[in-house]
Amino acid sequence: MLSDLSAAVAPIDTFAISSRKDVVAALATVRNGVITGEGPTAGGRVHFSRALDSTDTSWCERLLTAAAVDNQPVSREEAEALFEINDAATERSDGGRFDDLFAKAIVHHAASASGLPVPSRSIALAPDTAIESWAPTRAVGVNIEVLEWIANQMRGKRRGNRQLMALVASLIGAATLPLAHLPGVLDLGM
Repeated sequence: MLSDLSAAVAPIDTFAISSRKDVVAALATVRNGVITGEGPTAGGRVHFSRALDSTDTSWCERLLTAAAVDNQPVSREEAEALFEINDAATERSDGGRFDDLFAKAIVHHAASASGLPVPSRSIALAPDTAIESWAPTRAVGVNIEVLEWIANQMRGKRRGNRQLMALVASLIGAATLPLAHLPGVLDLGM
């Protein structure tokens, strides 16, 4: 069990992941490594605090697509952990891979929480899978509470995710929601 993963000094064992709760704990370890530049995910390499690189993104991808959770939808807790990593990383050197993974995981959660079908994580979150190939393109069936939750997570953040914002904006438009319900989602000045 990964209950005390944050205290571990060895690299994270992705084979020990047995539940989405384990993924959340492991993602917290990645977040802590991003914040401090130290810990099991930073071992053996130069890692600056508040920086997210391709190795951090690779950790997130491996954790989110671990065999035990691959056929389960991304949970709200996992999505929240990804928002925390996104917020913690003020510098990026992963070529945009985390932003892509982040947007796909958040939309995977939103679609599944709305009762819409989603592919397995290994397909949906893969770098070569276009989000448009599986994500909802209209708001029919998308739970408004889930969209509001995403909007609240995105509100006031210094680093926005253009892909996620564009998808949420299209869903909001399709749902013909008054923008007053989702203040701060769209920052057209980005």
